[in-house]
Amino acid sequence: MYQDKTLVCKDCGAEFVFTAGEQEFYAEKGFQNEPQRCKNCRDARKNASKPQRETFTAVCANCGKEAKLPFKPTSDRPVYCSECYAAMKEQK
Repeated sequence: MYQDKTLVCKDCGAEFVFTAGEQEFYAEKGFQNEPQRCKNCRDARKNASKPQRETFTAVCANCGKEAKLPFKPTSDRPVYCSECYAAMKEQK
């Protein structure tokens, strides 16, 4: 029924495969056009419109390593790196 097709990305010019499974999915959804961009270019295009999330750094209260945080830390509560936080969560 469907066979894999090799297409060329219109952004980067790389070849990519439009698989039989993807073609079937497109047909089920009623999509008329084949994809024009490879996965990397599609992902880059999607992420370009998203604002960059601000990150903050702090020192882990447990091990002393630098921790990157999606929030601004306050001095009244301890901050943990992801490894220490996961280990503490397992203990509970």
